[in-house]
Amino acid sequence: MNEPIAARIDIGGILDPRSVAVFGASDNTDKFGGRIIYYLTRHGFPGHVLPINPNRDTVRGLPAYPSIAAAPGPVDVAILAVPPQALLDAVAECAAAGVGACVIMTTGFAETGDAAGAERQRRLVEIARASGMRIVGPNCMGLIAPRAHMALTSSLVLEIEAIRQGRVGLISQSGALMVSIFNRAHDAGIGFSACVSLGNQSDLEICDVLDWMIDDPGTDIICLYVEGLVDGARFFRAAARAREVGKPLLMVKTGRTEAGVRAARSHTASLAGSYRVFAAACRSLGVLLTDDPDGMVRAADLIRRWPRPPGAGIGVLSPSGGGSGIGVDRVSEAGLRVAELCAATKGKLLQVLLPPQADNPIDLGGRRSGDSVGVAGQCAAIMAGDPDVGIMFIVLTTVPFYEATTKALAEAALASGKPVVVAVTPGSAADGPRRVLREVGCPYFDTVDDGLRALRLLTARHESLALPPAAERPAGPAPAGPPPAAGRLTEPEAKALAARYGVPVTRETLAASADAAVAAAAAIGYPVVLKGVARALVHKSDMGVVRLGLADAAAVRRAFGAVEAILRGDLSVGAFEGCLVQEMARGEAEVILGIRRDPQFGPVVLAGMGGVLVEIADDIEVAPAPLSRAAARAMLGRLRFWPVLAGVRGRPPLDVDALVDAIVALGWLAVDLGDRLVDLEMNPVFVRAAGKGIVAVDARGEIAG
Repeated sequence: MNEPIAARIDIGGILDPRSVAVFGASDNTDKFGGRIIYYLTRHGFPGHVLPINPNRDTVRGLPAYPSIAAAPGPVDVAILAVPPQALLDAVAECAAAGVGACVIMTTGFAETGDAAGAERQRRLVEIARASGMRIVGPNCMGLIAPRAHMALTSSLVLEIEAIRQGRVGLISQSGALMVSIFNRAHDAGIGFSACVSLGNQSDLEICDVLDWMIDDPGTDIICLYVEGLVDGARFFRAAARAREVGKPLLMVKTGRTEAGVRAARSHTASLAGSYRVFAAACRSLGVLLTDDPDGMVRAADLIRRWPRPPGAGIGVLSPSGGGSGIGVDRVSEAGLRVAELCAATKGKLLQVLLPPQADNPIDLGGRRSGDSVGVAGQCAAIMAGDPDVGIMFIVLTTVPFYEATTKALAEAALASGKPVVVAVTPGSAADGPRRVLREVGCPYFDTVDDGLRALRLLTARHESLALPPAAERPAGPAPAGPPPAAGRLTEPEAKALAARYGVPVTRETLAASADAAVAAAAAIGYPVVLKGVARALVHKSDMGVVRLGLADAAAVRRAFGAVEAILRGDLSVGAFEGCLVQEMARGEAEVILGIRRDPQFGPVVLAGMGGVLVEIADDIEVAPAPLSRAAARAMLGRLRFWPVLAGVRGRPPLDVDALVDAIVALGWLAVDLGDRLVDLEMNPVFVRAAGKGIVAVDARGEIAG
């Protein structure tokens, strides 16, 4: 396909157009075109609205035109919700008329998964690129641009008095999800700078809008719902730029599971890619991932209001013992730290609360006496003032003088300047307190889980401000040796490649005969390990071609003969290349280390619990290469296996420093191999006691041609 000519309009022009043409415009709000016209006028769009309808002279009192060619220009944006069979002709007419961009709600394109839909989308893009006209969609729900008072969508969520303006940007592949998020946010008092749904990303894609929002002075924080990225590398460049300018990115991405990958493909014809790698790359750039779109926007509002929480400790307060108990348990289970109140704070609390309740968590039901509303506000102020309390988490159950108590709690907590999250646990009985919280501007959630999700993202944002430094290549000469040949690497070849970069491997010799194996064993020293070598051999133990603890020459000869017979009898593993004679290494723990090149996100390093049960344990962390030492250590710290490495239940700590060195070295190997890397895996790597080092005892790999 030829490169597009210069675009007629930029993202800013699409979100703040001078004129909008509506295809299928109607006075009937039961029709898509009718609702679009209605919402444009209802919400005060100040630009020129051009109804396109060959059967009407006017629509809602506006002059209607039989075609886009007959409408007075220039037309910045046209929105089309016409049948698929008429769509291409309509788009071609827009291109010929000089329209800047078409927002296409029509479905039936690449998201169908069939050849006909893909061909329609190809033709659509071809028409647009030949003219410089931009396409939003197809298969989208349009745009909401509050600053321009423009609701360019047919969704019923626009049945509101006014569109709230705010400083949160929202980009969504799913149109239906975009308007649902908008609706929930509106009800919570959250406004947007712009909401854009992109559907199939046939032309304008997520990164086009993301780049604009990063530069937009009216957007402070950006939320994304992503099914698949057109250009993963471009996205991460944008994420790095957002971090540089201080704009947090929050994201929900489908494709976290195999079922999610299939759903993403069927919905927007996007490939979801490897979520584990994607999540690691996001973490390295401070992108905050979550699993709930509504919670994402609510958390964005918290982060925007409190961009730098003063501490990580959580203070939990509730009018009831049950609420405080559940709150503190859930905070701990979420991996968040419960604040430890200082003696001075406890002393102040003891003046109004009984001793069991005068600590974190606070149960207001244990007050000594006095005005319950006043005590509630007093306790909230005392707890929020503690130096170790960084965030207040109020679990609001029913309480006498409900609205007054709610107001006292919220105002006292907010006065501290620290973040405040309220979980409102009752149903309709708490509608009054919800109204009060909205009036005083206090964030609230309808479940403890939703509140905790926001707390995790708020604290994660705080942690992301102190990300590990960028990687620097270790000092010393560049690794020497010939470049690896294309194809699968045998174990000794894979180990030799890693050893060039300083990764410790077992002492070993590849022997082509039994006599050579005996000589190698004598040089290494008994006992030894003997392994069969064939280029396509992967699972050696499953085939019975690994022999451990060989104590003498006779045992080595017998093992060599048995292994050779097995491998020569199975042509699927390739030609028999001999046996590897290896020292009998030992360690205190088994780890897997590896590198691979992700097709979307480039070179990555993995580390985790190793051994034969690696797939079952599934305790793996991934990070983009190259890594700094701090990033490598943080990667290990996220493993469930970490306590074993750090020393647990009286066991001595293991040589984490040596393991970190190996991870850093493998990261640079991955970078240097570039596009030639397919993967390289070392499993197990034995980790010894601190100061005693590590050693890789098995490895495999593949190099692209």
